[in-house]
Amino acid sequence: MADIHDNKAQRLAFWGIPLAFAVLALKLAAWWVTGSVALLSDGLESIVNVVASIVAFVVIGYAAKPADAGHPFGHYKAEYFSAVVEGVLIVVAALVIVVEAIPAVLAPRLPDAPALGLAINLLAGVINAVWAAMLIRAGRAYRSPALSADGHHILSDVVTSVGVLVGLLLAIATGYAVLDPLLAVLVAGNILYQGWKVIARSVDGLMDRAVLPEEEEAIKQAIAASATGSLGVHDLKTRQAGPAIFVDFHMVVPAAMPVGEAHDICDRLEDAIRKVNPGAKIAIHVEPEGEKAHGIRVKVVEGLKS
Repeated sequence: MADIHDNKAQRLAFWGIPLAFAVLALKLAAWWVTGSVALLSDGLESIVNVVASIVAFVVIGYAAKPADAGHPFGHYKAEYFSAVVEGVLIVVAALVIVVEAIPAVLAPRLPDAPALGLAINLLAGVINAVWAAMLIRAGRAYRSPALSADGHHILSDVVTSVGVLVGLLLAIATGYAVLDPLLAVLVAGNILYQGWKVIARSVDGLMDRAVLPEEEEAIKQAIAASATGSLGVHDLKTRQAGPAIFVDFHMVVPAAMPVGEAHDICDRLEDAIRKVNPGAKIAIHVEPEGEKAHGIRVKVVEGLKS
């Protein structure tokens, strides 16, 4: 299941590259025919989209590599680095936009051929909106931070495009040319905010964040329903690394239980957990009943059933 998801995620990331180039070409064409600083700022952000799409494709492929001697837990976290790089690129794009916009605030002018430029930019925005929705949905389904970050960034690009279109229409309707560069500065502020969110989410993932509360509760219920034969479990820990979920806990069994029986319980627990989290990486530490284990097992079992 995980391999199928990895292949689909990488294939989706690959098609993001030519699409990003196409959108960039459209936005630069819109800027070329109008000379609008706001449309230039929109185009500059699309350059980031191109670089981010290439990085996402490369990193998703690397993250899908099987575990090896040097990386026994796999390469899943590589996707978070892609998301961090994308966040940094977003911030750089915002700063470049500000640099371009400030001189235009001092000497503003209305755009040329506005109808054609806005139509071209609108087409680029529609393409981005559809693609962003697909990436965000796929990022959630495949637990891919790289796809999710790319989708949210492109969605911010869509918001930028809408703001640019509305602002330029206002500038043309009112004759206030200064609205064009001022809008570019507002666009830069929005991009900075989106970049910060992308970086924050990625850094959180690198810190071995636990799975979502509802996912952990489903794991607890699966364990509680399938731990028959054991005396209880404790020290349940979960963490998410890109598309992979790791589940770790201790299982207490009677001291006289044969190893084969304990192994059968472990198999049953693993199957139950993977029904609610396909592809989960599970480590179960089997402990014989003793004073320490006996003292906590009742409390833990009740917690898992809650």
